[in-house]
Amino acid sequence: MAQNWTPNSWRQKPVQQVPDYPDAAALAATEEQLASFPPLVFAGEARRLKSALANVAEGKGFLLQGGDCAESFAEHGADTIRDFFRAFLQMAVVLTFGSQQPVVKVGRIAGQFAKPRSSNIEKQGDVTLPSYRGDIINGIEFTEEARVPSPERQIMAYRQSAATLNLLRAFAMGGYANLENVHQWMLGFVKDSPQAERYRKLAHRISETMDFMKAIGITADNHPSLRETDFFTSHEALLLGYEQALTRVDSTSGDWYATSGHMIWIGDRTRQPDHAHIEYCRGIKNPIGLKCGPSLSADGLLELIDILNPANEAGRLTLICRFGHDKVAENLPRLIRAVEREGKKVVWSCDPMHGNTITLNNYKTRPFERVLSEVESFFQIHRSEGTHPGGIHVEMTGKDVTECTGGARALSGDDLADRYHTHCDPRLNADQALELAFLLAERLKTGRDEKRMVVNG
Repeated sequence: MAQNWTPNSWRQKPVQQVPDYPDAAALAATEEQLASFPPLVFAGEARRLKSALANVAEGKGFLLQGGDCAESFAEHGADTIRDFFRAFLQMAVVLTFGSQQPVVKVGRIAGQFAKPRSSNIEKQGDVTLPSYRGDIINGIEFTEEARVPSPERQIMAYRQSAATLNLLRAFAMGGYANLENVHQWMLGFVKDSPQAERYRKLAHRISETMDFMKAIGITADNHPSLRETDFFTSHEALLLGYEQALTRVDSTSGDWYATSGHMIWIGDRTRQPDHAHIEYCRGIKNPIGLKCGPSLSADGLLELIDILNPANEAGRLTLICRFGHDKVAENLPRLIRAVEREGKKVVWSCDPMHGNTITLNNYKTRPFERVLSEVESFFQIHRSEGTHPGGIHVEMTGKDVTECTGGARALSGDDLADRYHTHCDPRLNADQALELAFLLAERLKTGRDEKRMVVNG
């Protein structure tokens, strides 16, 4: 157990990005009620994820983390979850083939409700109201009533997370994740894509591999691993009262775990080493993510690593780098060198979304070419430094939205208004997400071939 830590010791620290609830008694009653609810995930599942991430840290796997920027109560439904899971599985298969390594699948789902804000207020015309902070806190409607933080929303978020997890587990273990299904979906994407020729070669090689497996008798009927998959959940641990209420002692180890999700992460705005979010996260045993932006110094990163992972356990800490396509070359190498110099065991992951947001035609958007550019720079820098580019972290949806420009279908600024549905930040649509996976698979294969050439002299 972390020294001088309890699930509520964070309350003695300064805290950022928390809402101002007008009724403290109602908030306390809600947190008490949540503390009586069953856990959403289990300690054994979190340990299994940590073990998989330990392999990634050792260069023997790849992390695919993605999902909604902010889940909403209004869009919750079986079709939305299915479409996301379907797109995510396709990405994972393509990346598995490209890297020739296991892909650890972690969704931003079943808990990603709270959002940090750059300002506490939002102004429209002459009206100023509190900012929207995610459906778990207040409503997106620009009215005084909707923007008042309501503790009851935490109960709604818990129940939606439980329902989402139930369906995801059924999809992952009930046959929907069958590799044959995923491959057929992927072939449909390739056939319909304007970049079909570019993707067809990789798709054909996957088809040949699957035909060979069938020929020697390896099928989903006799190998459960071909029809089932491990899938984990994650979210930003922003609303600490909610997290504390769902923090439980594991009966087998005596350790504390956040049971709101398998992995939680600390945002770029809440990573102050002497503040509440770091204090809470240092004491739980879940895998932890840490967002690393341009303002993070090498010494500052090492201090946070020592606080969050004092035993230097592989799989405990994932560094999610979010610099922007034009800042990654300036910032990433100095962090890598510091971490390598001190022998710290971490997973390096690239978040190419948050540093590449622009405004176009009055819409927040992310140009696909900038997203891809940051990912490519991330991989090139790691190859140059001799370290393992361990994963990507993307905001995406399985829906055919028009929120990010570019991609094979060349969405323009004029297209944004067609299907701009996000509650917060712009997301890659299903085609753009799978396109990113194909392009990334090409880079992974190139890196693998280069490494093989070095080994073989």
